[in-house]
Amino acid sequence: MIKDITLGQFFPGSSFIHKLDPRAKIVITLCFIVALFLCKNFFSLGLLFVSALVAIALSKISFKVILKGLKMIVILVVFTGILQIVYNDEGTVLWKPFEQFGFQITTGGVFSAVFIIVRIIALILFSSLLTYTTSPTALADAIERLLSPLKIFKVNVNSLSMMMTIALRFIPTLIEEIDIIMSAQKARGADLETGTLTQRAKALVPVFIPLIVSSFRRAYELAFAMECRCYTGDNKRTRMKEMKLGIRDYIAFGVLLLLVAVVVYTSFFNTFSFFIFQQVI
Repeated sequence: MIKDITLGQFFPGSSFIHKLDPRAKIVITLCFIVALFLCKNFFSLGLLFVSALVAIALSKISFKVILKGLKMIVILVVFTGILQIVYNDEGTVLWKPFEQFGFQITTGGVFSAVFIIVRIIALILFSSLLTYTTSPTALADAIERLLSPLKIFKVNVNSLSMMMTIALRFIPTLIEEIDIIMSAQKARGADLETGTLTQRAKALVPVFIPLIVSSFRRAYELAFAMECRCYTGDNKRTRMKEMKLGIRDYIAFGVLLLLVAVVVYTSFFNTFSFFIFQQVI
């Protein structure tokens, strides 16, 4: 399960998504997330979900990699769906498994659970493309450029962007380190997969202690290496590749604006679609 975590990994490529400007990808991702939470019906949500699938296809990232990233949120998705079914009592009653406790499953709860689950999956699918198709260096430069207006308020944007990028960069490294430590502990006879929840939590203590030690050691080595290379993080730092918006970025922005316009219209101004949605529930 640890090896299935793909958050923070970068997969080099030459696809349309890879060639987009990192700044454009960050802005598009943020706007897509906002549009997801503006959705009020299945039409707009389905449109964004299909858009996320199209973006994955354009990135040429293997769907096996995408599915690996979704494995870690299965418990969260199932738990969220159950909560929606339990606490939403709107619509027609479909089933009363525990009528004596007032528990019932309604059409409103089912539709709400499906809506939330699709929203979470679309969120993970689209946002994961940012790190999958953008190198840590390009991501750091993009964050620095986007946050540059904060320099007026004496915010150290250079250090902030570097910290965020290093954090993303070392997520796969830490995951690999956890897997190595767990394998070493199992080889010594440690039981990490059976027993009660309390017993399994106690069994993880021999895993986290060496992980913390190795993380501090790795951080010290990284800081020492940056200092030896005279890294200061000031504005005089040069870059091998200068960012420049191209025709691909403007096309992506145009498609994004069209999607947001459709979502806003169908969610807030199209009373017919809202009426149909209410009738279905």
